[in-house]
Amino acid sequence: MKTGTVVLGAVAIAAGAALCLVASAQDRPVGEGVAPDAPATLPVSIKPRPAEIMPRAAQALVMGVVNTGEHLIAVGDHGEILASNDGRNWAQLPVPVNAPLSAISFSDAQDGWVVGHDAVILHSRDGGKTWTLQNFQPQLEKPFLSVLAIDKDHAYAVGAYGLFYKTVDGGGTWSEVAAPAVRGDELHLYSIRKLGNGDLFVVGEQGLMGLSSDGGKTWNKLKSPYEGTYFGAVPVGSKGALVCGLRGNAYLTSDVRAGKWQKIDTTAPTSLFGCEAVDAGTVAMVGLNGIIQLVDTATGKARNLKSPGDTPYSDVVPFKGGLVLVGESGIQHVDTLK
Repeated sequence: MKTGTVVLGAVAIAAGAALCLVASAQDRPVGEGVAPDAPATLPVSIKPRPAEIMPRAAQALVMGVVNTGEHLIAVGDHGEILASNDGRNWAQLPVPVNAPLSAISFSDAQDGWVVGHDAVILHSRDGGKTWTLQNFQPQLEKPFLSVLAIDKDHAYAVGAYGLFYKTVDGGGTWSEVAAPAVRGDELHLYSIRKLGNGDLFVVGEQGLMGLSSDGGKTWNKLKSPYEGTYFGAVPVGSKGALVCGLRGNAYLTSDVRAGKWQKIDTTAPTSLFGCEAVDAGTVAMVGLNGIIQLVDTATGKARNLKSPGDTPYSDVVPFKGGLVLVGESGIQHVDTLK
């Protein structure tokens, strides 16, 4: 199922000090500002504080959204987790940490994970009603930026400076992934997805693309058509993907291994922070200035969709023939794709 993504820094969608990374017009040099690694189980003296229940949480900065199959669940900038049955009315849920939350992924209607700053990992086994804190490492100074729930036992989380963890026991333990091909330069990893054939695909800074065809045991770095940052990725067909990133750069392929990428004409150099499949032949992309674009994956052609606002969007999910959008101005809607 889908994974929500985060947009951080000077291209940003708000909140200043709460967002600590810089995704500027120029990608950061390899290795610059790298924080030291730390064991996944290092104890800390800082204790997390629960998120406050905020009456206007659905109108504040929201970073990721997912459809679990039974509910919509969104995550926000002060530890907010919000749930909705209809996409219009949202209820804030109790959360044991108030760190900014970046992304969310469910493997089925019941089992899901949320990740965020302070290396936070939260887990739910009841469809998002309750959340348990599984990882909290503020001393790392590395946020998780994307999470992929494979099934009730297996999940991956990626983030800043090559941060890359996995669990094989439902989050009872989290350990670092040995993936030197994608972690060696300590670049920010912005999105991890599962392709149609089951391969795992990760994208990030400086055109980074990585692939695993053996369930995450080994990883290979792929040749990229672009040297700038990718913020989002979405599976297309059995072996393909669409990727989107800085300055309106988006690319499409039917086979990520083949290395033949088609550049999508996005009509404007507007950074794209999130993308998600609407149906088998259409992908929605969202980003700065309230941009919404629909891509026909058969032709690679994109068209603009009228936006309900002009503030940045960080993520999108199809819902009831339209779209639910999240970003700087909270949760917004598009009722039709025509």
